[in-house]
Amino acid sequence: MAEQNISRRKLMIGAGVALCAPSLVRAQSTDLNGVRRNATSFISQHWQDHFDDLGKAAIVADTTSRALHYWNADGTDYRVYPTSVPATEELTKRGYTKITRKKVGPDWTPTASMMERFPDYKYMPPGPDNPLGTHAMYLDWPNYIIHGTHDTRKIGRRSSDGCIGLYNEKIEELFALCPIGTQVRIL
Repeated sequence: MAEQNISRRKLMIGAGVALCAPSLVRAQSTDLNGVRRNATSFISQHWQDHFDDLGKAAIVADTTSRALHYWNADGTDYRVYPTSVPATEELTKRGYTKITRKKVGPDWTPTASMMERFPDYKYMPPGPDNPLGTHAMYLDWPNYIIHGTHDTRKIGRRSSDGCIGLYNEKIEELFALCPIGTQVRIL
Protein backbone atom coordinates (compact mmCIF):
# COMPACT_ATOMS: atom_id res chain seq x y z
CA MET A 1 0.00 0.00 0.00
CA ALA A 2 2.80 2.44 0.90
CA GLU A 3 4.49 1.57 -2.42
CA GLN A 4 1.28 2.35 -4.28
CA ASN A 5 0.99 5.78 -2.54
CA ILE A 6 4.59 6.61 -3.47
CA SER A 7 3.88 5.67 -7.08
CA ARG A 8 0.76 7.87 -7.11
CA ARG A 9 2.73 10.79 -5.66
CA LYS A 10 5.42 10.37 -8.31
CA LEU A 11 2.76 10.29 -11.03
CA MET A 12 1.04 13.41 -9.65
CA ILE A 13 4.34 15.25 -9.27
CA GLY A 14 5.30 14.29 -12.83
CA ALA A 15 1.94 15.47 -14.15
CA GLY A 16 2.28 18.73 -12.20
CA VAL A 17 5.68 19.38 -13.69
CA ALA A 18 4.30 18.83 -17.17
CA LEU A 19 1.38 21.19 -16.52
CA CYS A 20 3.48 23.87 -14.84
CA ALA A 21 6.44 23.79 -17.19
CA PRO A 22 5.33 23.49 -20.82
CA SER A 23 8.81 24.46 -22.00
CA LEU A 24 10.10 21.24 -20.45
CA VAL A 25 7.56 19.21 -22.38
CA ARG A 26 8.51 21.02 -25.62
CA ALA A 27 12.16 20.29 -24.83
CA GLN A 28 11.63 16.58 -25.36
CA SER A 29 12.73 15.59 -28.81
CA THR A 30 12.49 12.63 -31.11
CA ASP A 31 15.64 11.52 -32.89
CA LEU A 32 15.79 10.25 -36.46
CA ASN A 33 14.94 6.70 -35.35
CA GLY A 34 11.77 7.82 -33.56
CA VAL A 35 13.30 7.37 -30.10
CA ARG A 36 12.14 9.90 -27.49
CA ARG A 37 14.96 11.59 -25.63
CA ASN A 38 14.20 13.26 -22.33
CA ALA A 39 15.54 16.79 -22.25
CA THR A 40 13.89 17.85 -19.00
CA SER A 41 17.24 18.31 -17.28
CA PHE A 42 17.67 21.61 -19.16
CA ILE A 43 17.61 24.64 -16.90
CA SER A 44 14.92 27.08 -17.98
CA GLN A 45 16.39 30.44 -18.96
CA HIS A 46 14.87 33.93 -18.93
CA TRP A 47 15.94 36.28 -21.69
CA GLN A 48 16.00 39.22 -19.23
CA ASP A 49 18.94 37.58 -17.45
CA HIS A 50 21.02 37.90 -20.63
CA PHE A 51 19.78 40.79 -22.79
CA ASP A 52 18.37 44.29 -22.31
CA ASP A 53 15.74 43.57 -24.97
CA LEU A 54 14.95 40.81 -27.42
CA GLY A 55 15.83 42.78 -30.55
CA LYS A 56 15.09 40.77 -33.69
CA ALA A 57 15.31 37.52 -31.67
CA ALA A 58 17.62 36.04 -29.04
CA ILE A 59 19.55 32.83 -28.44
CA VAL A 60 21.32 31.60 -25.32
CA ALA A 61 23.51 28.54 -25.87
CA ASP A 62 24.23 26.98 -22.48
CA THR A 63 27.32 24.78 -22.77
CA THR A 64 26.83 23.36 -19.28
CA SER A 65 23.34 21.95 -19.83
CA ARG A 66 24.02 21.50 -23.57
CA ALA A 67 20.88 23.34 -24.56
CA LEU A 68 20.08 26.22 -26.89
CA HIS A 69 17.29 28.59 -25.83
CA TYR A 70 15.47 30.70 -28.45
CA TRP A 71 13.04 33.64 -28.03
CA ASN A 72 11.32 35.49 -30.84
CA ALA A 73 11.22 39.32 -31.00
CA ASP A 74 8.17 39.75 -28.76
CA GLY A 75 8.98 36.89 -26.35
CA THR A 76 5.86 34.87 -27.17
CA ASP A 77 7.83 31.96 -28.65
CA TYR A 78 10.37 30.25 -26.37
CA ARG A 79 11.98 27.02 -27.52
CA VAL A 80 14.70 24.77 -26.14
CA TYR A 81 16.88 22.52 -28.29
CA PRO A 82 19.42 19.85 -27.26
CA THR A 83 22.90 20.58 -28.62
CA SER A 84 26.44 19.41 -28.94
CA VAL A 85 29.00 21.77 -27.44
CA PRO A 86 32.77 22.28 -27.70
CA ALA A 87 34.81 19.26 -26.65
CA THR A 88 37.14 21.21 -24.34
CA GLU A 89 37.28 24.47 -22.43
CA GLU A 90 40.05 25.68 -24.75
CA LEU A 91 37.67 25.36 -27.71
CA THR A 92 34.79 27.09 -25.91
CA LYS A 93 34.28 30.78 -26.57
CA ARG A 94 31.82 32.55 -24.29
CA GLY A 95 30.19 35.93 -24.57
CA TYR A 96 27.90 37.95 -26.80
CA THR A 97 27.75 37.76 -30.58
CA LYS A 98 25.09 37.72 -33.31
CA ILE A 99 24.09 35.83 -36.42
CA THR A 100 25.69 37.54 -39.41
CA ARG A 101 24.96 35.07 -42.21
CA LYS A 102 22.93 31.93 -42.88
CA LYS A 103 23.40 29.15 -45.40
CA VAL A 104 21.40 26.12 -46.49
CA GLY A 105 23.75 23.32 -47.57
CA PRO A 106 26.95 24.74 -46.10
CA ASP A 107 30.36 23.56 -47.20
CA TRP A 108 33.09 22.97 -44.60
CA THR A 109 36.73 23.99 -44.53
CA PRO A 110 38.78 22.95 -41.49
CA THR A 111 40.32 25.84 -39.55
CA ALA A 112 44.09 26.25 -39.15
CA SER A 113 43.92 24.96 -35.56
CA MET A 114 41.98 21.89 -36.71
CA MET A 115 44.60 21.20 -39.37
CA GLU A 116 47.32 21.32 -36.70
CA ARG A 117 45.50 18.69 -34.64
CA PHE A 118 44.06 16.69 -37.53
CA PRO A 119 46.28 17.02 -40.63
CA ASP A 120 44.09 14.59 -42.61
CA TYR A 121 41.06 16.89 -42.51
CA LYS A 122 40.01 18.12 -45.96
CA TYR A 123 37.44 20.50 -47.41
CA MET A 124 33.93 18.99 -47.69
CA PRO A 125 31.19 20.16 -50.02
CA PRO A 126 27.55 20.05 -48.86
CA GLY A 127 26.25 16.53 -48.39
CA PRO A 128 25.71 13.69 -45.94
CA ASP A 129 29.34 13.57 -44.75
CA ASN A 130 29.63 17.31 -44.14
CA PRO A 131 30.06 18.01 -40.39
CA LEU A 132 27.92 21.19 -40.63
CA GLY A 133 24.81 19.22 -41.54
CA THR A 134 22.06 20.80 -43.62
CA HIS A 135 21.99 24.39 -42.31
CA ALA A 136 24.48 26.81 -40.76
CA MET A 137 24.12 30.17 -39.00
CA TYR A 138 27.45 32.00 -38.88
CA LEU A 139 28.31 34.23 -35.93
CA ASP A 140 30.35 37.42 -36.01
CA TRP A 141 33.15 35.47 -34.32
CA PRO A 142 35.34 33.86 -36.99
CA ASN A 143 34.99 30.07 -37.20
CA TYR A 144 32.05 29.82 -34.76
CA ILE A 145 28.78 28.50 -36.14
CA ILE A 146 25.41 27.20 -34.97
CA HIS A 147 24.80 24.31 -37.35
CA GLY A 148 23.24 20.92 -37.90
CA THR A 149 24.90 17.53 -37.82
CA HIS A 150 24.37 14.25 -39.60
CA ASP A 151 26.07 12.47 -36.67
CA THR A 152 23.23 12.43 -34.15
CA ARG A 153 25.47 10.76 -31.53
CA LYS A 154 27.12 14.15 -30.97
CA ILE A 155 23.99 15.84 -29.61
CA GLY A 156 24.06 16.11 -25.83
CA ARG A 157 27.84 15.70 -25.73
CA ARG A 158 31.06 17.67 -25.67
CA SER A 159 32.03 16.83 -29.22
CA SER A 160 32.59 19.92 -31.37
CA ASP A 161 35.61 22.03 -32.23
CA GLY A 162 33.92 25.18 -30.93
CA CYS A 163 30.54 25.23 -32.63
CA ILE A 164 27.03 24.59 -31.31
CA GLY A 165 25.43 21.64 -33.13
CA LEU A 166 21.78 20.62 -33.40
CA TYR A 167 19.90 17.75 -35.00
CA ASN A 168 19.40 18.59 -38.69
CA GLU A 169 15.61 18.84 -38.34
CA LYS A 170 16.03 21.20 -35.35
CA ILE A 171 18.56 23.50 -37.04
CA GLU A 172 16.21 23.69 -40.03
CA GLU A 173 13.43 24.84 -37.68
CA LEU A 174 15.67 27.33 -35.83
CA PHE A 175 17.16 28.58 -39.13
CA ALA A 176 13.67 29.56 -40.31
CA LEU A 177 12.97 31.40 -37.03
CA CYS A 178 16.20 33.44 -36.74
CA PRO A 179 16.74 36.54 -38.85
CA ILE A 180 20.20 37.90 -39.57
CA GLY A 181 21.07 40.03 -36.55
CA THR A 182 19.64 37.62 -33.98
CA GLN A 183 21.61 38.24 -30.79
CA VAL A 184 23.45 35.27 -29.30
CA ARG A 185 25.01 34.60 -25.94
CA ILE A 186 27.20 31.55 -25.36
CA LEU A 187 27.47 30.57 -21.68
